[in-house]
Amino acid sequence: MAAEPRIVRLSELETGQSGDCFVILTEKNRHTTRDGKPFYRIGFRDSARAVTAMVWQDSAWFEECESQWQPDQYYKIRCRYEETSYGPQVDIDRIREVVEADTADGFDIAEFHPHTRFDIDELEQRLRQIAQEEISDPALKRLVLELLIDHAELLRKLPAATRNHHAYTGGYLEHVVAVTETAVYLADKYDTHYPNMQPRLSKSLVVAGAILHDVGKIAELRYRPQGSQYTAEGRLIGHILLGRDMVREKAATIPDFDAEVLLRLEHIIVAHQNLPEWGSPVAPHTPEALLVHIADDADAKFHMLAMALSAPADNSEFTDRQNPLRRTIFRGFVDE
Repeated sequence: MAAEPRIVRLSELETGQSGDCFVILTEKNRHTTRDGKPFYRIGFRDSARAVTAMVWQDSAWFEECESQWQPDQYYKIRCRYEETSYGPQVDIDRIREVVEADTADGFDIAEFHPHTRFDIDELEQRLRQIAQEEISDPALKRLVLELLIDHAELLRKLPAATRNHHAYTGGYLEHVVAVTETAVYLADKYDTHYPNMQPRLSKSLVVAGAILHDVGKIAELRYRPQGSQYTAEGRLIGHILLGRDMVREKAATIPDFDAEVLLRLEHIIVAHQNLPEWGSPVAPHTPEALLVHIADDADAKFHMLAMALSAPADNSEFTDRQNPLRRTIFRGFVDE
């Protein structure tokens, strides 16, 4: 009697291998052949590999696919994996929806969606700690902490973007903590270097602006573990203006909030992407806004570069250009 295929991660299968895999169905697209016969192109993935399965009209799975299979549902499939000229594909031998008992065989919903590699509790605590320790203006500190507390549940899950950088669960906090830590360093450095500036650099504003520069993404994005999407407000207005509005609304609840401090904080948020083609209606016109832009830009771009260099290497000196930076990245010399 033939042994049952082993349970294995989809991303661990090598070409030609078969196994039982837990997957999420990501796409279900109906097409028609040149002969007018319907077929489906199905997308499955785990956290590290996406594959396609073709379901033709004469397939044993066609009727079930058409009437029952749905995106965002989890399945256990028995399949054969192949690397083809059209990309990674699987041939399905068996398929059913995941059931509760599958947890005993290793099914874990968290494994199917990319997420920050950092502890989310530590990221949240770190951001609040910086706000407490580095913002000396009491009203500004209150504004920042209340926004963090008001939206804590969503901020723990939200990505920093839908693509390009930190586009995964927890990516928002990972990015914002990194930006804020860099901003603290820059504020200390340049306040020490230029003590005679009039007015003097406000470390409180730099830190508050760094923490809140992307706060509008709370309203811009609709969180989904498998990939967040833009809300209508996100598409029509964007996170920069949404964030400015959130800060204004919160400041209005704090008695005697200084008008100039609010204006300067709004400017940091509005100018943090620097250029109109990147989304900012104005460039930085204050030293605080400039430092937050630099810290934000550095973290986003370095993440893009790091991800390009983290992809599997193919024994080439350079990566390909298929990365958000749209440039090749030098890996190093290779032995001939």
